[in-house]
Amino acid sequence: MQNNWKKAEEVLKKDGVVVLPTDTLYGIVGKALSRKTIERIYEIKGRDRSKPFIVLISSYKDLEIFGVKITKEQAKILPKFWPGKVTIILPCLSKKFEYLHRGTKSIAFRMIGKKNHSLSTLLKKVGPLVAPSVNPENLKHAETIKEAKNYFGNKIDIYLNSGPKIGKSSTLAKFENDKLIVLRQGQVKVK
Repeated sequence: MQNNWKKAEEVLKKDGVVVLPTDTLYGIVGKALSRKTIERIYEIKGRDRSKPFIVLISSYKDLEIFGVKITKEQAKILPKFWPGKVTIILPCLSKKFEYLHRGTKSIAFRMIGKKNHSLSTLLKKVGPLVAPSVNPENLKHAETIKEAKNYFGNKIDIYLNSGPKIGKSSTLAKFENDKLIVLRQGQVKVK
């Protein structure tokens, strides 16, 4: 299995697209810093191009890449949920990343921890990754590699199988005046 993660690393470093198990669902992943890869994933999914993707990160330092600054109050709250299965929308005002935030001036980030060793290691080696769910727009997310291959076939460079165990979506939240507001309850209950 480790060799498969090594192969995924090689593919991603060359701006390829991989289906792999994240900490929640299977994701179609690609380098967040590659505009070409992002556009390819929109094409593969047939996704509405005004909807941004979630970006997986491995550390708070990764936020700096996107010019994201967190307030002192946010810095107290974030460690309660990160690393973990909570995706948090943070402001990203840089025009440079418009291809990611799609004009929303914010990006949804989820920090992957050491518990998810293979994915955490991959993020450290390749950098932040976009990770939308594995499904064409408006269809149910793939729960198995077989379903993923039925959706996308050879449009994906490599598939990594985790077996049948697949969870629920992440909880989605955003800050409003330094208070965390839940937009979607997922695996983690946030009050």
